[in-house]
Amino acid sequence: MSSQINRRKFLLYGSATLGTSILLKACGSAPTTTTEASPAASGEASPAAAAAGDGIKVGILHSLSGTMAISENSVVDSTELAIEEINKAGGINGKQIVAIKEDGASDWPTFAEKAKKLIDEDQVVVIFGCWTSASRKAVLPVFEEKNHMLFYPVQYEGQECSKNIFYTGAAPNQQIEPSVDWLLEEKGKEFYLVGSDYVFPRTANTIIKAQLAAKGGTVVGEDYLPLGSTEVTPIISKIRSALPNGGVIYNTMNGDSNVALFKQMQGAGLTADKYPVMSVSIAEEEVKAIGVDFLKGHYAAWNYFQTVDSPENEKYVAAFKAKFGDDRVTNDPMEAAYISVNIWKQAVEKAGDAGTPTDLEKVRTAAYGQKFAAPEGPVEMNNNHHISKTVRIGEVRDDGLFEIVSSTPAPVEPIPWNQFVADTKGFTCDWTRTDIKAPETAGKFKGA
Repeated sequence: MSSQINRRKFLLYGSATLGTSILLKACGSAPTTTTEASPAASGEASPAAAAAGDGIKVGILHSLSGTMAISENSVVDSTELAIEEINKAGGINGKQIVAIKEDGASDWPTFAEKAKKLIDEDQVVVIFGCWTSASRKAVLPVFEEKNHMLFYPVQYEGQECSKNIFYTGAAPNQQIEPSVDWLLEEKGKEFYLVGSDYVFPRTANTIIKAQLAAKGGTVVGEDYLPLGSTEVTPIISKIRSALPNGGVIYNTMNGDSNVALFKQMQGAGLTADKYPVMSVSIAEEEVKAIGVDFLKGHYAAWNYFQTVDSPENEKYVAAFKAKFGDDRVTNDPMEAAYISVNIWKQAVEKAGDAGTPTDLEKVRTAAYGQKFAAPEGPVEMNNNHHISKTVRIGEVRDDGLFEIVSSTPAPVEPIPWNQFVADTKGFTCDWTRTDIKAPETAGKFKGA
């Protein structure tokens, strides 16, 4: 099995009973809460956003209820861990961070409403949040209209580069594309694509189809389910018919659909040895919730796994378990959220005096080139608002963690605009470019 991936190559819950029990467990948080750190020096307000009188106010916007809660609650935990560590170390420029949490409730219009509240009423200086691309797309107009700042911690489909968003999850060339190349080399050339019916899975599969066409692979089937649906039986039948002798299943499902998919695949005899599934939204938290018996031997592509062997990761995992319990696991979106807070903190400090958290333009500029020794390895914020990341493929093992079976030798630079898709081939993004006639087009222009 290959140990490296070329730099350019390379949710959830099942039967109704199991799904309900998991969601009930996951949704215990109140819709709106404020987490305050220890008292800190007072700060001055500004028209754009305000540093709280007793600290620097930041927003955390995730689904604390609904189908996405079990994944997003864990991301909130990791965000709060980063904030706590910064506060214990003295805060930012002598001020403590005060986090205000809002519940997007797995409902995209609600995400937009809560983003407006955090910006207009709470006057936060930055928001850390969203998981699904549907929620990110819902809040994007809010951040652009108000010229505010969102740190988005989840791998996504690319085809976007906003001046108001910093993306700390993977772009497709840092997850989807390398995993497809690995599958072509290791598992076969016939792919069946399954996903939830919203923007990320459909765009991801557009990229995958274009990549397979260029690399000699074949798509034998493609199906989508509404987010949260567990009606996977027809899809299982189609997979068996299209791949009677086995083949690759590429899975971009999120939410409740995943437990049904893996349980029914196993029940139908579609086992990992003949029908390996590559998932891009199933990580350690989801494996624990779904059950390792249904996922053992299947694969996931991420930039971080809890099993990464590094001093930084050992420290991160130990700190997370000390705060939230030894039975908890860490995963890629959680780690990306942890990166988000730390890179933002470094940017604020670089921007200058104690008032700079409210000067979003200075903080934005200061973020470019920020480096951080992350649990996944070294990362750096690029001028396209995405970070360099190591690419890894993991196989689910007996203990529910991932055996890392392939990784890139160094971080891969992000490419937001996909180079397999004809409509975006040749386009790039660089928010520091001053030689472009219309600065607003710096998010998408033909690269030189």
